Amino acid sequence: MYVDGYVLPVPIKNLDAYKEMASLAGKVWMDHGALSFVECIGEDVKPGVHTSFPQAVKLEEGETVVFSWITYKSREDRDRINRRRHEGPAPQRRPGEHAIRWQADVLGRLRPDCPALSGFAKSG
Repeated sequence: MYVDGYVLPVPIKNLDAYKEMASLAGKVWMDHGALSFVECIGEDVKPGVHTSFPQAVKLEEGETVVFSWITYKSREDRDRINRRRHEGPAPQRRPGEHAIRWQADVLGRLRPDCPALSGFAKSG
């Protein structure tokens, strides 16, 4: 499994527009073969002592943090899906200068009864 993840600041006054864009973007990714698309809007996200999402994205007054991720079967699937997604008129997420984006191979998951969280190798 492979993951694209994002952490970004979004002005609270623009949340409705962001949700609309995210809904359309999620449909596009899923239509192209992503396994899941998740968007989370921060509610009780406080700055940490050393680091935190608000500090990492340089959160300003009137903004909230959005944490999202897209899962794929593999990096190869992710690359194929992103190529196809960029070919059409799909919404393009354009993270700002304070956004964080990462790509990662999944080390493991912890809930064997949940398809999105299953498969963590058991030891012993």
